[in-house]
Amino acid sequence: MAPPAQNQKSPLKEHHDDAPGTGRAPLFAAAAAALCLIGLSLTLLLGGAAFPEVIPGLPDAGEAVRWGLPLAKVTMDASAVVAIGLLLLAAVLLPSHKGRLSPQATSYVRAASWAGLVWALAAVFTLYFQAAEFLARKVGQISVDEVTAYAGSVSGGIALMFVVLLTTGIALFGRTATTATGGLWLLVLALAATTPPALTGHSASSGSHELAVTGLALHVISISVWVGGVAALTYHALRRDAQDPSVAANRFSRLALWAYVGVAVSGAASALARLYSIGDLVATEYGLIILVKVILFGVLGAFGYMHREFVFKRLEGAPQGPAGEAFRRPLFLRAALAEVLIMATVIGVSVGLGRTAPPPPLEGTVDPAAAILGFPVPPPMTAQTLLTLWRPDLFFIMIVVVAGGLYAGAVVRLVRRGDSWPVGRTAAFAAGLLTIVVTQLTGFATYSMVLFSTHMIQHMVLSMLTPILLVLGAPITLALRALKPAARRGDRGPREWLNLFLNSRFSKLVTHPAIAAPLFVFGPYALYFTPLFGTLMNDHLGHLLMGVHFLLVGFLFYWIIVGVDPAPRKVPFLLRILLLLVVMGFHAFFGITIMMQSEPLAMDYYGQFDIPWLEDQAADQYAGGGVAWALGEIPTALVMIALVRQWSRDDEKQERRRERHSRRGGSDDADMDAYNAYLAELERRSRGGAPAAATAAPEAPPRTGEEPKARSAPAAESGDDDPGPAAGKGG
Repeated sequence: MAPPAQNQKSPLKEHHDDAPGTGRAPLFAAAAAALCLIGLSLTLLLGGAAFPEVIPGLPDAGEAVRWGLPLAKVTMDASAVVAIGLLLLAAVLLPSHKGRLSPQATSYVRAASWAGLVWALAAVFTLYFQAAEFLARKVGQISVDEVTAYAGSVSGGIALMFVVLLTTGIALFGRTATTATGGLWLLVLALAATTPPALTGHSASSGSHELAVTGLALHVISISVWVGGVAALTYHALRRDAQDPSVAANRFSRLALWAYVGVAVSGAASALARLYSIGDLVATEYGLIILVKVILFGVLGAFGYMHREFVFKRLEGAPQGPAGEAFRRPLFLRAALAEVLIMATVIGVSVGLGRTAPPPPLEGTVDPAAAILGFPVPPPMTAQTLLTLWRPDLFFIMIVVVAGGLYAGAVVRLVRRGDSWPVGRTAAFAAGLLTIVVTQLTGFATYSMVLFSTHMIQHMVLSMLTPILLVLGAPITLALRALKPAARRGDRGPREWLNLFLNSRFSKLVTHPAIAAPLFVFGPYALYFTPLFGTLMNDHLGHLLMGVHFLLVGFLFYWIIVGVDPAPRKVPFLLRILLLLVVMGFHAFFGITIMMQSEPLAMDYYGQFDIPWLEDQAADQYAGGGVAWALGEIPTALVMIALVRQWSRDDEKQERRRERHSRRGGSDDADMDAYNAYLAELERRSRGGAPAAATAAPEAPPRTGEEPKARSAPAAESGDDDPGPAAGKGG
């Protein structure tokens, strides 16, 4: 066969030569910035925020503030997306080795710290312009004291101050992080920094607080992960010296699907919370801008489908080595670059939408109670209203759907590979999720906002019943058995991250009985007998924080008491029973204390509502104290029964273990065997004989009451009910 001509190129070489390089990265960044600004400008013009009607005689902040504020906001959002994408790429998507970031991943964390600095500065400018708009002052006319007062007293200013603090932390700690764990913590910090502005503005004043507030927060987090991940992967693929992007792209593909669904669901919920009729989509500027976002979102979905169905399959079929990489890199870039440009446009449109006033409520729909609750005062509570007056809260809906879906998927994976999983555990976990649905989404959620007794039912179920059912479902054990180890040795996948958490200092700290028990016992006292209760009840975010607190603290406590999952710290059964008895006493005293209150709690909140069918607020609170007493004692008594049963089973396991040891030639007491061996070794040495083996001096047997040293626990691959204090070490 004749050799190829010198001027001919192989297809793979041709792909490599046509691939964009890092020299074009600034060009693409400039194009993305231009499209972002174009999307912002057109949206401001369409929504009327660019040139609003100025009423003569009223103060006006001026054109500089009118345009400076959205420009500062779009800079803040763009830098947030860049920082989140780079941290996601470095800590999660790129392979690591024994927890250490690769040199390229470390460089991305350093770049994220610079993006965090830009994010912080943009937040400061946003705070300045926002204060000027709030006070109707032109640029240069507002003083530092006025900006400081705005930042400390108005919700929008407080939110931006949190952003400045969190992003400053990213800028500082990102300069020194060299481990995957450090990068992950910075990623969590960055995601947290996106939420405060989402919890203020239009979302806080919308008719349906639950959908508006939660929907926008989840929307911002989902779109930051999605857009940031695509942008960071694209930049990584543009670098000639970068690792093969196919590994990171395949990892991100699974995450991107979840983020896309989160953007779709949360975006729809946010739109429904602000539109009072379907006609507002075409009859108002706000609705038209939403339609533009929907169209762009659909185009991005088509790109994502093309990536998954065509690009990634061709990436997997490409040969290994430099030739295959030369084929994979341009193939990924051709679709990713167009996707990034559209995403940049979406960011600009989103900022412009935030500057556009939503449609006003329909005539006759204004209700003083609805301004606080998000809905009118409900009718008298009956069994029918409890079943029909549903209040959709997107946060708890996603918790139930995601947790239930992951649990069911893990069970299916075990069954398909021939393993079994107890039906009772699945039923317990499903029942726990059902209690969340009942307390957070049905009429109980509606009446809990106006009746103390119903609120107490919600509280006690979330903290006393739901966690018990969830921990009996053994979700951690299921995850460790269903998840596959990382494909590359020393790398970290979901299973390795879970193992790392179980063995971390943080988990060992919070699962210590001296920490978990006081959090569970004294939390209600700190909440209900201080002004904190009324403050949290006045805001939907406060309701979310209370619900999450009840659920997490309850799960933490019952995990160490009755859980069958591997725990970072093994608590003896006798100590568990003592803790449970103490908790029963404190909860009984808590309920009685509420019943003995001479005045209703949080009257600054409950006194705002005119409830014609509620005769006596004090009587309702007395009933709530009775609920706290009863619902606190009954589940605890059931846990006591389950705990005694677990103790009995553990004794039976120990007995069987001793019997097996005895059949192998030892005695029934392993400690006695060790002590006898120790004495025999000393006797041989005293007679001048050689040691039994060429080893060091014999180790003294354990003292009475001293636990033997724990051996490395198995990686929870067996079906044992108690896999041990940890299911293996993280990579």
